[in-house]
Amino acid sequence: MGEKENIKRLLQEAELYKGQGLLNEARLKYDEVSDLVRNNPKIKNKQKLLAGLAKKINLLEVDTQKVEKGPSSPELSSRAQDLIQQLFSFSQEESEEEAALEGALALAKFGQFERALAEFDNLLSNEAHRVVAAKNILRCHIALSSEEKAADIYEKWAKGDTFSADQLEKLRVFMEQVLENKGVDRKLTVIGTKAKAVVEEKKEEEFIDISAIGIYLDSGPSKGKVVEFDVNFQSGNLLSLIISKRDGKMIEHLEVNNELEDLQFYSPIAIFNGSGLVAAKSEIQSGPKQGDYCLDIKITST
Repeated sequence: MGEKENIKRLLQEAELYKGQGLLNEARLKYDEVSDLVRNNPKIKNKQKLLAGLAKKINLLEVDTQKVEKGPSSPELSSRAQDLIQQLFSFSQEESEEEAALEGALALAKFGQFERALAEFDNLLSNEAHRVVAAKNILRCHIALSSEEKAADIYEKWAKGDTFSADQLEKLRVFMEQVLENKGVDRKLTVIGTKAKAVVEEKKEEEFIDISAIGIYLDSGPSKGKVVEFDVNFQSGNLLSLIISKRDGKMIEHLEVNNELEDLQFYSPIAIFNGSGLVAAKSEIQSGPKQGDYCLDIKITST
């Protein structure tokens, strides 16, 4: 990607963050563009561009006051949701289905569950992405504290013919692990299949499923403790956690690019240690999870 295209992308992301109410994130993008412009001798009208960026940054302060005084919208507009899908779909160079999957994941992380569920449901017809889409449908309902609804959806799939026996076994193992973590005592219908199907899931998919993560906190009210959080969404080695507003202080000291050592990862078939870094952190400004926080952690080693 060339310098001009990179600057254009960063500006688009800044505007999207601003529209979502993520003013700190928008400010970081504008600052990043300012640094690129300032350090590139080939850019013409540099001072004019920097002045325009400074004006945008100053306007963020005005927007901050408006957000603090006025109520937030419960849902983003359709146009804003479309922008999220476009800007946060990172697989355009591979296939339309993979881009659609990344876009749906982005919608879910921004708290736009209704639209995300519709997008994931469309992907169930695609054999290559069926299991991943199904797991994220279950994750959306779990994020909405509807574990029983998620279990009912699995049972509906178990009675139908959309999924193969091997695929249903993967979904059952995944769902039962989540229910166990949530303290929900419910057994799901077992579909006869070969035991090796679940073990081979790591080969078929990009990364093994992580249902929960333990983070050692070296600051805040839980300093010196390992605190466990559910993994709400996953894309390969990128884990997305939705932290409730009441637990916000636990993660307030975490910043983007902070390295995290001695992480504990919980999967349906193993518990293992590793490390990672904070890829993103933002407050959800709309939707049913408004006021909660989305924390993205990228696994760097296991």
